[in-house]
Amino acid sequence: MVGVVGAGIAGLCTALELAARGCEVTLLERAAVPGGKLRQNGVNATGGAGGVAIDAGPTVFTLREVFDQVFRSAGTRLEEHLQLRPLSVLARHAWDAGATLDLHADSERSAAAIRDFAGATEAAGYLRFCADSRRVYETLDHSFMRASEPSLGGLIAHAGLRGLPDLFRLRAFSSLWAALGDYFRDPRLRQLFGRYATYCGSSPFSAPATLMLVAHVEQAGVWQIDGGMHALARALHALLLARGVTVRCATEVRCVQLHAGRVTALELADGERLRVDAAILTCDAAAVGAGLFGAAAAAAAQPVSPSERSLSALTWTACVPTSGFALLRHNVFFCGDYAAEFDRILVQRQLPQQPTVYVCAQDREGPAALAGGRPERLLCLVNAPPIGDSHDFGSEEIAQCLTQTLATLQRCGLRLLATPDQLQPTSPTDFNRLFPGSGGALYGQATHGWRASFRRPGARTRIPGLYLAGGSTHPGPGLPMAALSGRHAAHCLLQDRGLTAH
Repeated sequence: MVGVVGAGIAGLCTALELAARGCEVTLLERAAVPGGKLRQNGVNATGGAGGVAIDAGPTVFTLREVFDQVFRSAGTRLEEHLQLRPLSVLARHAWDAGATLDLHADSERSAAAIRDFAGATEAAGYLRFCADSRRVYETLDHSFMRASEPSLGGLIAHAGLRGLPDLFRLRAFSSLWAALGDYFRDPRLRQLFGRYATYCGSSPFSAPATLMLVAHVEQAGVWQIDGGMHALARALHALLLARGVTVRCATEVRCVQLHAGRVTALELADGERLRVDAAILTCDAAAVGAGLFGAAAAAAAQPVSPSERSLSALTWTACVPTSGFALLRHNVFFCGDYAAEFDRILVQRQLPQQPTVYVCAQDREGPAALAGGRPERLLCLVNAPPIGDSHDFGSEEIAQCLTQTLATLQRCGLRLLATPDQLQPTSPTDFNRLFPGSGGALYGQATHGWRASFRRPGARTRIPGLYLAGGSTHPGPGLPMAALSGRHAAHCLLQDRGLTAH
């Protein structure tokens, strides 16, 4: 039997792939429901917990083809389980003094919007940026992201002689921020596209320019899931049950047990010993390296120092009315000094004084205004230092950051018609409690420097029968990447058993 630890997207996809190949699988999750970071908070319009369910984790669904393959491998089709709708406007971006810019799924429409916003030179730079981001994506897609055990040598070998010029054009040795200067003179546009580094919990001033591939990923399709993002976890969970997988929630794994150097059992927090012949851990790999699954299993992953962690976040969920700004589903409100924001978070290890704020307005179906100023479901997020295991973010500190967050929103024209007690916070301390061993880091190791992507652990470990998956492993964070990591782990296990994955 295979024990899969963690029912986030990686664990759900791993278990489904193995079950489709006839493996006996037990999926173990310490939380009360599956989903992992793909979670929901319940809030009341009058404040406090309960009532209305709001997506409180990932809010952007991209690379649909990854999930099409996940469902096909299980003998079904994604559209039989989920209703997806493509967004024509990817996000609305705002700065002080009422400046706004929408990015569209159609790059020509985005170029026209940028022309109106910042001039023809910047629009031309944007189209060059789109072409280069596509080349980066196409170069790295199969040679790196979909490779189960990537290496620089393997990347070069896969590219071949014809592809070597593309590898040199990847600008892996440049920071994203520096590379953006070749396309955009307007600092607001560098700020906008530099934000792609935060998708993997990194600073645009230190992350490699290869992260510009996110632009192409979004142009290929951003989707809205009816019922919210958590519906994806529910659909995968239902498929697992239908395929005979045992799913045990509210079940914590304390230790991976070995005999003669191989995995033999999982010891649970209540003392139960679950016999397995292989285990796949889909938690943050840092937790494994820190010994949270036992000293013997710690050899499967390198410890991650606090300085190497990705960003954490301070989030608020609420169901409140808004005024003064035409929200779309995805909205970003920028601070005035991006460099100071990241210095404050990653160097000074403090909450930002002037934060950039992401707002997901989950009742917005399109550009049409919400009727009557009625309460709407909101997730507000600011980046935060990943020190939730060494610093307790108290109510006063959180309240101060909330005041600064609301000030950013108001400078850009948005008012939340709410009292502070109507906004339910989740701090890095809370994220560390939800995901032990992470310090609250939400994306594993930070992707800083060109070597960072090659430092992420792969699926196979040095311990026979023990595998890793999840957003902290290769190919990295984000829903489709976590799903790919789960499939990598399942395929490696099947290959090691002499079976062929499909």
